[in-house]
Amino acid sequence: MDTKLTLKLDKDILQKAKLFARENKVSLSALVENYFDSIANSSLKKDYSISPTVRELSGSIRIKGDVDVEKLRDQYLLEKYLHE
Repeated sequence: MDTKLTLKLDKDILQKAKLFARENKVSLSALVENYFDSIANSSLKKDYSISPTVRELSGSIRIKGDVDVEKLRDQYLLEKYLHE
């Protein structure tokens, strides 16, 4: 059974969604319904935040010895953004 739903959306986002729907020959209602269905199903799996690519790469890097990963990350970010 279909049920009516009223949403408040940013005007620009709504225009982009309408364009996407038009280009893909699908209704805006179908897009929203499919999106809700996909997040409902993925939340049941509890792994929706990890993409298949990341899941595949997980564990592929081995760190030898006693390494402070947090310190290395901080050092990398300092070098990247502050050029120190």
